[in-house]
Amino acid sequence: MTLRTLSAIAASTLLASVGSAQCGSSSACDDSAQASNSNTILASLTYAEKNIVETAVAAGSFNTLAAALKAAGLVDVLTGEGPFTVFAPTDEAFAKLPKGTVEKLLLPENKDQLIAILTYHVVPGSVMASDVVKLDGATTVNGQRANIKVWEGKVMVDNATVTATDVTASNGVIHVIDSVILPEGRDLIGVATEAGSFNTLAAALKAAGLVGALQGEGPFTVFAPTDAAFAKLPAGTVEKLLRPENLDTLKGILLYHVVEGRIYSDAAAELHSAKTLAGKKINISSKRSGLKINDSKVTGADIDASNGVIHVIDTVLLPE
Repeated sequence: MTLRTLSAIAASTLLASVGSAQCGSSSACDDSAQASNSNTILASLTYAEKNIVETAVAAGSFNTLAAALKAAGLVDVLTGEGPFTVFAPTDEAFAKLPKGTVEKLLLPENKDQLIAILTYHVVPGSVMASDVVKLDGATTVNGQRANIKVWEGKVMVDNATVTATDVTASNGVIHVIDSVILPEGRDLIGVATEAGSFNTLAAALKAAGLVGALQGEGPFTVFAPTDAAFAKLPAGTVEKLLRPENLDTLKGILLYHVVEGRIYSDAAAELHSAKTLAGKKINISSKRSGLKINDSKVTGADIDASNGVIHVIDTVLLPE
């Protein structure tokens, strides 16, 4: 069965299920009414009479999205009270993905990955286009932040271009995009390891037995010292900390770099301090030169991971 056929069947089933849920046993909602709804064009759906899922299904150009929402079990969420802002990829947007990607994501064993991708397209609240263009990013229901910019007169969400805006629904608003946007799939350890500039941190985390913890569900905010930051410590310090008899001290230092929750730089700038997993607080200050954590400068901010966010710092943080 082809993707087009699968998507069409799922969309048809989804429309029927939504209609049944609203009609109940009433004879007023018959098959002809549902057929009429399915033929309604997108332009006529700006009167907020339909919820987000009904609006997408009736438009006729979001069949793959409808199939994905059904497979991920997200229909009830997006027919709920909301409000939600959905950056909705068209069928053509899904078709841009590598061959077989959608079919693979629709398999039951990949449901968690599918949920992560779909919720990355949803932002809490009703954010109209006039507000979107003022943002440089938006935190999604997934937890990760999608980047937003205006480039050559077009609004971009990550790598996708917004092609239609402010399609209002009873529980939110839809902005149409021409590409599927993908969240970061690697965890904190994976992102740090592949960056290539955190080798000392990776070695320290392994020695302290903290790798598994930072691969966990989280989310966590990690203030990650680079190899150059560790090199600023007095000669022999790192080697000494890596000895088995000093691992408790090493663990305390490393946990002093981790805060529970996903805290992006703009939110961090509003804080004066944050309690770390070491049980001690770090001082946070926002200056003209940038964000500072204790005496360390943040040199790279808001690096997403599947289970948190990384801010790069130029000095190792040492608890008193």
